[in-house]
Amino acid sequence: MPALKENSSEVVQPFLMGCGTKEPKITQLCLAAIQRLMSHEVVSEAAAGNIINMLWQLMENSLEELKLLQTVLVLLTTNTVVHDEALSKAIVLCFRLHFTKDNITNNTAAATVRQVVTVVFERVVAEDARYKDTIDQPVAVQGNSNRRSVSTLKPCAKDAYMLFQDLCQLVNADAPYWLVGMTEMTRTFGLELLESVLNDFPQVFLQHQEFSFLLKERVCPLVIKLFSPNIKFRQGSSTSSSPAPVEKPYFPICMRLLRVVSVLIKQFYSLLVTECEIFLSLLVKFLDADKPQWLRAVAVESIHRLCVQPQLLRSFCQSYDMKQHSTKVFRDIVNALGSFIQSLFLVPSTGNTSMTPNQTGGNASGNTGSAQTNPGVLGMGGGASVLPAFEYRGTWIPILNVTVQGSAKATYLEMLDKVEPPTIPEGYAMSVAFHCLLDLVRGITTMIEGELGEAETVGQTTTETSSLPVQSSEQQVLQSVSDQSEKELVSRAVWEEMVNACWCGLLAALSLLLDASTDEAATENILKAELTMAALCGRLGLVTSRDAFITAICKGSLPPHYALTVLNSTTAALSSKSYSIQGQNVQMISPSSESHQQVVAVGQPLALQPQGTVMLTSKNIQCMRTLLNLAHCHGAVLGTSWQLVLATLQHLVWILGLKPGVGGALKPGRAVEGPSTVLTTAVMTDLPVISNILSRLFESSQYLDDVSLHHLINALCSLSLEAMDMAYGNNKEPSLFAVAKLLETGLVNMHRIEILWRPLTGHLLEKVCQHPNSRMREWGAEALTSLIKAGLTFSHDPPLSQNQRLQLLLLNPLKELSNISHPDIRIKQLECVLQILQSQGDSLGPGWPLVLGVMGAIRSDQGESLIRTAFQCLQLVVTDFLPTMPCTCLQIVVEVAGSFGLHNQELNISLTSIGLLWNISDYFFQRGEIIEKELNKEEAVLQKQAEEKGVMLNRPFHPASPFDCLWLCLYAKLGELCVDPRPAVRKSAGQTLFSTIGAHGTLLQHSTWHTVIWKVLFHLLDRVRESSTTADKEKIESGGGNILIHHSRDTAEKQWAETWVLTLAGVARIFNTRRYLLQPLGDFSQAWDVLLDHIQSAALSKNNEVSLAALKSFQEILQIVSPVRDSEKPDTPPAINVSVPVVVGTTTATSIGRSFMRTDSIGERIGRYNGSEPPVITDEIEDLNLWWAAWNSWYRIGSESTRPPITCDKLTFIPSQPFLTALIQIFPALYQHIKTGFSMDDLQKLGVILHGAVSVPISSDASPFILPSYTEAVLTSLQEAVLTALDVLQKAICVGSESMQIMYPAIFDQLLAFVEFSCKPPQYGQLETKHVANAKYNQIQLFAPAEWVALNYVPFAERSLEVVVDLYQKTACHKAVVTEKVLQNIIKTLRIPLSLKYSCPSESTWKLAVSSLLKVLSIGLPVARQHASSGKFDSMWPELANTFEDFLFTKSTPPDNLSIQEFQKNESIDVEVVQLISTEILPYANFIPKEFVGQIMTMLNKGSIHSQSSSFTEAEIDIRMREEFSKVCFETLLQFSFSNKVTTPQEGYISRMALSVLLKRSQDVLHRYIEDERLSGKCPLPRQQVTEIIFVLKAVSTLIDSLKKTQPENVDANTWAQVIALYPTLVECITCSSSEVCSALKEALVPFKDFMHPPASKVQNGES
Repeated sequence: MPALKENSSEVVQPFLMGCGTKEPKITQLCLAAIQRLMSHEVVSEAAAGNIINMLWQLMENSLEELKLLQTVLVLLTTNTVVHDEALSKAIVLCFRLHFTKDNITNNTAAATVRQVVTVVFERVVAEDARYKDTIDQPVAVQGNSNRRSVSTLKPCAKDAYMLFQDLCQLVNADAPYWLVGMTEMTRTFGLELLESVLNDFPQVFLQHQEFSFLLKERVCPLVIKLFSPNIKFRQGSSTSSSPAPVEKPYFPICMRLLRVVSVLIKQFYSLLVTECEIFLSLLVKFLDADKPQWLRAVAVESIHRLCVQPQLLRSFCQSYDMKQHSTKVFRDIVNALGSFIQSLFLVPSTGNTSMTPNQTGGNASGNTGSAQTNPGVLGMGGGASVLPAFEYRGTWIPILNVTVQGSAKATYLEMLDKVEPPTIPEGYAMSVAFHCLLDLVRGITTMIEGELGEAETVGQTTTETSSLPVQSSEQQVLQSVSDQSEKELVSRAVWEEMVNACWCGLLAALSLLLDASTDEAATENILKAELTMAALCGRLGLVTSRDAFITAICKGSLPPHYALTVLNSTTAALSSKSYSIQGQNVQMISPSSESHQQVVAVGQPLALQPQGTVMLTSKNIQCMRTLLNLAHCHGAVLGTSWQLVLATLQHLVWILGLKPGVGGALKPGRAVEGPSTVLTTAVMTDLPVISNILSRLFESSQYLDDVSLHHLINALCSLSLEAMDMAYGNNKEPSLFAVAKLLETGLVNMHRIEILWRPLTGHLLEKVCQHPNSRMREWGAEALTSLIKAGLTFSHDPPLSQNQRLQLLLLNPLKELSNISHPDIRIKQLECVLQILQSQGDSLGPGWPLVLGVMGAIRSDQGESLIRTAFQCLQLVVTDFLPTMPCTCLQIVVEVAGSFGLHNQELNISLTSIGLLWNISDYFFQRGEIIEKELNKEEAVLQKQAEEKGVMLNRPFHPASPFDCLWLCLYAKLGELCVDPRPAVRKSAGQTLFSTIGAHGTLLQHSTWHTVIWKVLFHLLDRVRESSTTADKEKIESGGGNILIHHSRDTAEKQWAETWVLTLAGVARIFNTRRYLLQPLGDFSQAWDVLLDHIQSAALSKNNEVSLAALKSFQEILQIVSPVRDSEKPDTPPAINVSVPVVVGTTTATSIGRSFMRTDSIGERIGRYNGSEPPVITDEIEDLNLWWAAWNSWYRIGSESTRPPITCDKLTFIPSQPFLTALIQIFPALYQHIKTGFSMDDLQKLGVILHGAVSVPISSDASPFILPSYTEAVLTSLQEAVLTALDVLQKAICVGSESMQIMYPAIFDQLLAFVEFSCKPPQYGQLETKHVANAKYNQIQLFAPAEWVALNYVPFAERSLEVVVDLYQKTACHKAVVTEKVLQNIIKTLRIPLSLKYSCPSESTWKLAVSSLLKVLSIGLPVARQHASSGKFDSMWPELANTFEDFLFTKSTPPDNLSIQEFQKNESIDVEVVQLISTEILPYANFIPKEFVGQIMTMLNKGSIHSQSSSFTEAEIDIRMREEFSKVCFETLLQFSFSNKVTTPQEGYISRMALSVLLKRSQDVLHRYIEDERLSGKCPLPRQQVTEIIFVLKAVSTLIDSLKKTQPENVDANTWAQVIALYPTLVECITCSSSEVCSALKEALVPFKDFMHPPASKVQNGES
């Protein structure tokens, strides 16, 4: 073959000649042969040249044209022998054939030319491939001097270069340099060839500088020049107006130019940066409204081609928009598309100008609303078009299906065969532009997000590696990270610029389209574009643009012109900037209201004053779904635009009438707002889906990062604030969307609740829960409590039990709710607490203080149901949870329980809470040791912390141990309840307090008792005393409702009295039973004083109940035994219900009821007091001091209470009998302890009190119960007590020392004072008293008008008298008794009743007085005689004489109804007295003062003569004359007259006196008898008088008898004279008629015979 090739010229020659014959047949054969040779590649260069020349000739002769073309093609394609001149000739040949007359030839030639051009460039490619290993540095192309300076190019490249250069020349209508012989050429064909070369062989131009140079120098200027007619042309401007006719744009060229430009931009952008800028600007210009329609259409198609190449767009952005002074090409393109779309709506396009017969002017916009421009809608009902289309303000533009998504398949750019501009169908340009936008968005976002994703993954991996602990690699890693970040910064800048450049235009266009779209698919696409842009902006952090896109979607969701501030403000910001694009303005078009959409829902707008209704169309719902989708998928990048999104959703939800349900999910609710909400079935089926997506949206918040989550929460909060503002001041249904969603978000983010808890709960607490609108509040509380419950039940990691901080964080808002006063909120709060307790109660741990705090925060004024619920919680805690809570919380439980006790809403709750306190105390008691241990541990920790901080440990009752503090808190709480305003609470609390101290007090440490006494008990007593003394005395009508109140409790004062009684008794009991614990305390004596002070003030309170109880308490503390010493400890415990120092051992087994778990420890503790460390036994001195303190208190109580009031009125308070009785009864017990030091002074004091007490009257209404009737002589218990007190004293004195005996007289005085009461009842101040009975008539005048009734003192006085006699019998000889004239005092006192005799209030009194006098004298007179010489009794005698006188000759008359027996009885008493005188006094006359004896004699004389008053009737006289008495008197006189045993002159003197009295008396009687006898005449004299005269006569005879026996010197002459003087009187009696008198007279006259003496001497003698 090679040999054949060398000789190919010769071989070919014959064939060439054959062709030269121009014979068709031969020529055909030859050409076929040449082709065979060629195909076997055996043609040399020279031969090839010859062949071409031959073909040229054939061409010139127009022979076998198709065969020629075929041959050229074979020649050029089989090998590369043809080049340079030959090649150019071959190419020209083909060109020439293209321009023949024959159509087939033309077309074939055209195809051949295309193929040949391709071949030429393919050779270059092949050549480059061959030489690619030996790339020599290409020399820089110098200037433009020699266009053929292609010496540096290799042969194939050179051919290609020449070819391309000439193509440019030809298109430019210049002569070719290389393609010599060209005759004609069309621009369209030239441009097509240029385009195909550029399109197919970009690498050739990019690799060879020469080619690049051609592009820059030749192609670009050419294109720009050819474009000029298009640029200058303005459609519709009339030709005549401009001087030079403007060349019209020519469709074929224009379209081909655009194709070339597309290729240039696509392939050589990097080379032709500046040129491309021009091209792109031109493209943008071609979209202007004044350009022909077809031009605009092809321009849009070209732009579409760019839009599908995101990387290219990116380069534009980098090269132009990001450069300082260059045109913002990318932005312009986007804006131009926007304007283009806008212009299509504004100018109704109806195809090409030439084709529109209905255009009536250059720029006639037709009749926008007319049928001509709106063919698609005509005749359709409801405006819903069948064709997908855009419709805006009457302009209707169909949407054509132009391309497949993402590819730019052009229609008009491909119409290479058309010469005339085609008619553009309506809507074509719009559809392409629409696709441009969509592709642009899709391209950019996909590209950027892809790169972003890449960057992020790289970033992540690098950061991960950087955390590896390898030292050496760290530097490199850091290095790579920094490189990475730099690269990323650069890319980020580009991305941001791209977005910034395009978003405004995109948004403007998309909003408009969205508004105009009537097709669901188109709407979907637009929304998708807006959504992807929003998400992209969000990812890049471009807030403004992100918000703008979101706003657009939001506005789309809502009805037109819907008032929503968030959106309006954003739009205002946008529309204020209108984006200018080379003088064209792109306005942000607001959605128009005339919508041809199907209305699917009608609802109420969410506004303050909703006016009318609003409609939602299916497009609104579609937008809403997009919005949901956006929030769902791109929540992380929404940031602050959450507000827009959520605000819009809130309004939509409102219009659609979705209402929140449990857990915050929205459910289709009934239309709460009335009939205005109408939903079509279409939307009804959508609603569950929407509500589901809404929920999912917030569920997906769990995948957001922390920052995004915060954005979401903030947005919800501000949304909620708006809803709240709206709900102010009206009770309309508020929008609960935000609150519900806050709840939902919180619930799904439980796993990281800490980061959102504060803002979330803070908002709910401070804003929502305090809102005046109840529905709003209720939801706020619902949300908050659900969150708290969910938070506590969620299984956190680490679990809550190990994460106390989190637990407290969760519970804190529950506590904060307490600051809100709305009761509905508090009910929710408490219900929540209840549920938490029921579900989490065991695991609350450190949360207890908060939970308890919530219960404790309920105040009394918050209504019953609240308090009830809170109390229910507390009950649950106390019954179930005390063991599970930390012991440090027990104190809080106590305080909370106490606070419920103080609530005054519901009495039962208060009482039950006191019961709870009792249960709590039981619990402390049972688990004391455990609690104590735990508390001590805690205490140690706190102590340490306090020391570290250098501060004191601050807790109540500090020095006490923590466990004791717990008890003290309990006691203090109960103490507070003891002074509650309600009596029932006070009573219950008091009982509980003293029972707990009684039952569990032994657990306290010894030192703590000090606090119990001073801080608890005395503090309580102070408060009770103060309240009682200031309590109201007003009567309480009835105790609420229809409860009747007993009269003893019908004033506040009386009710407080009960409390005082209870408290005082309780404290006294503790002092009594716990004395062994209290006494060793240092200040027991002060405590004792304070207690006594309280007892005293209670005793002196003006309330009988209190005062009496105070004394009972006094009695109780006085029964205290002295502290037991170890040896004398009792074996049996005293009968009190508390553990006492007893050996506890046996009890453990037998104790019934609660098991004595703690017995040992009680025993130990007691042991601690008296076993192991015995208490200091207080010495007797201190003990005495206590008793004396008690005595002083007793004295003060006594003297105060018995002192009579100064003024007297109805309100005077007078102590009651039981009180006084109790008071006096205390004395004996008290006295036992103080007798050693009891002085005269004290006795004086005592006397005053006793006297005072007895003098107190009784109130008349009490008298029937206390007073005995007069017939029974009974003592009242008070009087008994007084006597007992004196008795105790007297007994003590009896056995006491000498020094004590001086007290006897004082006691006598006291008793005698009482004796006087029998006749003179005591006065009580100025109080007017009535005597309850009248002694003369045994009638009880019960209801005397007086308020006060004096007692019957007789029995008391009489008993006192008995005591006096008794005592005197024992003590008559005592020195003090003698010295102090006790006897005289007794006599003096007895004289009173004796002198009154029948006038005494009671008959028994004087009888007793007489017998007492007799007894006393029988003992006293000997003593008096004994001491006669000392003169100590001198003053007694006259007193005694007067007493006898007053009694025997009383001035009072006996009562009329006295019977004879009675009278005789009384007489016998008188007789006894006379007998006493005769036996005890007269015999000892010589020891007795003369005057006294004289008085006695006179008295006897007086008695022996009957003194009768004329008032007596005859019948009575004999009785009334005290015959017996007189007789005894007379006998006594006589007895002393005849006394022959005269031993002293004194006795003689008595005899003489007696005689003269007797004789005088006889004389009187006789005279009277004679007188009466004479007067009476025949009538017999009264028996009594007769008896008397007989008695006198007998007496005279006896007298004379005894005178005779007496030694004469003993008888006074005077006496004899008196005797003899009787004689005549006797004689006168002889006439009497009574035989008895006569016989008596005879006996009397007989002795006178002895006086018959001779007169003188005898008489003389007798007289001497």
